[in-house]
Amino acid sequence: MMPAEQHVLPAVEESAASREIIGASEKSDAPAVVLRDLHKAFGSQIVLDGIELTVKSGDTLAMLGRSGTGKSVLLKLIIGLQKPDSGSIRLHDQEITRLDLEALNAIRKKMGFLFQNAALYDSLSVEQNIAFPLKRHTKMTDSELGDRVKELLSSVGMESDLKKMPSDISGGMQKRVGLARALALEPGILLLDEPTAGLDPITSGEIDELILKLQEEHHMASIVVTHDLQSARTIADRLALLHEGSVIIEGSFEDLEKSDNEFVSNFMKRDS
Repeated sequence: MMPAEQHVLPAVEESAASREIIGASEKSDAPAVVLRDLHKAFGSQIVLDGIELTVKSGDTLAMLGRSGTGKSVLLKLIIGLQKPDSGSIRLHDQEITRLDLEALNAIRKKMGFLFQNAALYDSLSVEQNIAFPLKRHTKMTDSELGDRVKELLSSVGMESDLKKMPSDISGGMQKRVGLARALALEPGILLLDEPTAGLDPITSGEIDELILKLQEEHHMASIVVTHDLQSARTIADRLALLHEGSVIIEGSFEDLEKSDNEFVSNFMKRDS
């Protein structure tokens, strides 16, 4: 398992400027995520070449594509772990590409991220993993924090496992705990990187149903990077297929199935 410490976003004290940004984002009726003419290259390798995407609150967009096509890079740009070469990223109507670190961290507090391997702290119990962001970013009392942790674990069916260590639970259970942690600060945007990767079909289906349940309860704007077509069909309102740095088609699962584009057709039939 990749050490969770490598993935932790910087903590931030909630300054007046930070509160202003968060408050403005919560009141806006604009789409939660808007990407415009987004470009990213590493040396001579063009990874993203003019990406245009919009995700509204309550919608789930699945990002599809071959390995190495920039899907995970796109998530890193949205969460601010990398900077685009050019283009616009607006989250809750706030342009983030020119924000300083303090303002960017304020935006991050309204985002949840499920890493591909769950990225739980190996040395912390399930309970402590969930409590970690709450301790860093809220002023909850110990009693309030304990109640919130139990509430979150109950929402993902893990309330009886709070004292266990990550090594004591299965991969599917780790994904559940990762989802609970991602929801700890009540995000308006949820990013999920391969939520069913490495899971058997039955457990994958259970994770899909959990994602649907949480989306219905929390009405977030969700972006899911996945290679799992069945999962994408189950959880996503729309799908976008990346190829050679661009979104070559965006629509429903049925729209992609009916496409006469050769690459789209081959991609959708590869598991048939």
